[in-house]
Amino acid sequence: MSQGGTLMLPEHNDSLLELCRPVRRILARVGDKWSVMIVMALKGGPRRFNDIKRAIGTISQRMLTLTLKSMERDGSVKRTVYPTKPPRVDYELTALGHSLREPVERLSLWAIEHEAAITKAQSRFDALDPQG
Repeated sequence: MSQGGTLMLPEHNDSLLELCRPVRRILARVGDKWSVMIVMALKGGPRRFNDIKRAIGTISQRMLTLTLKSMERDGSVKRTVYPTKPPRVDYELTALGHSLREPVERLSLWAIEHEAAITKAQSRFDALDPQG
């Protein structure tokens, strides 16, 4: 139940935290910046490795490879190899990966909407922090 915009948690906060612990690993995976960028890059359909790399721009080949492999392991990305010479490899979101689109897009919109306020708060904090 909400009171003045604050979520009221059950009295047994430790129990709630214990229930959330297994989710932490999954949130870390789907919430890292590269996974978010890959979800957005693949939202329009299958793409080849270099297309994804160009769309993201700042990701290294190694990091893209590792992130795609992790996302494939998690079931959010499907890798398809075509028997051509040289072999063609496409990556696409699975149904699970597509289900990430809405929360990722909402989080992106939230970040855009609040970027100025966050930057201002960081500047204020940095100006007050003696160890800055």
